[in-house]
Amino acid sequence: MISIQDVVYARYQVVNLDRASEFMQDFGLLPSARTDKALYLRGYGENHHAYVAELGTENRSIGFAVAAGSADDLDRFAEEVGAPVEIINEPGGGRRVVITDPSGYRVEVVHGIEKLSPAPMPRLQALNFGGQRVRVNDVVRPKPGPAHVMRLAHVALHVKDIRESIAFYESRFGMKIADTYYLFDDKEKMVAAFLRCGLGDQLTDHHTVAMVELPKPGFDHISFEVLNWDDIVVGHHHLKELGKYKHTWGVGRHVDGSNVFDYWRDPFGNKIEHFTDGDSVNDLYPSSHSRFDPTDPKTQLSVWGPPLGDDFMA
Repeated sequence: MISIQDVVYARYQVVNLDRASEFMQDFGLLPSARTDKALYLRGYGENHHAYVAELGTENRSIGFAVAAGSADDLDRFAEEVGAPVEIINEPGGGRRVVITDPSGYRVEVVHGIEKLSPAPMPRLQALNFGGQRVRVNDVVRPKPGPAHVMRLAHVALHVKDIRESIAFYESRFGMKIADTYYLFDDKEKMVAAFLRCGLGDQLTDHHTVAMVELPKPGFDHISFEVLNWDDIVVGHHHLKELGKYKHTWGVGRHVDGSNVFDYWRDPFGNKIEHFTDGDSVNDLYPSSHSRFDPTDPKTQLSVWGPPLGDDFMA
């Protein structure tokens, strides 16, 4: 078993690459590479791409990539699962091992993809809080425009059997449970789980793979981290003012993970999230198993925020 380091990119099939490119750049990603058959977009960090769209006859989610810690880890993983190590014949290069999870998602374990220089972005400024003044003689003036997406931070999956899926991600990738939900009062009826990278004392996101047990296949959503609070709100207003995209929920703060969120639909109906200020955890994090009532999801999914969009749970 290896311990994956992070999620790297999500992969979709779409019927129109131009529309995918336009939305994702309005959402705050940057062009990285393009071919006749595929589109690659990056964040402002060093990863070559965080989003891949392949041209096809239908819109669907395909899968995602996770990072092996080293070339040796990738080779060891290939031996463990009995799959070949492939040279990645796509922009960014590198090597990968491709397997399929129990719900049919393509999971690429990658290493050696080209790193890029971080893109220029607004400087981070200190925040003043009640009783605490850190920013002195300095003003905050964020400019209108798209948010600044730093990286893909997590994928949320619809899975056929949640316990089977948890066992798969724990045994193959060294992931660990952060928090779980059970349905109504049946603690054995697990319906959702948040899995984090298992990196010991090293800090990692509260969740890198989230899952909910539902018969409908496909991503529930993918989530991109943006620069800060101002960035999430400025990006929200930018997308609103364009007037051509559907907003589905936010801005609010989640319960599990604590992240401030904002959800949109891309032109193909995929749910995509901006987030900032999420929890950083390690093996000392105390996991929870909480009751979930699907008749009142808002109060369990957000600490504060507006009502759920009418299509959020679709």
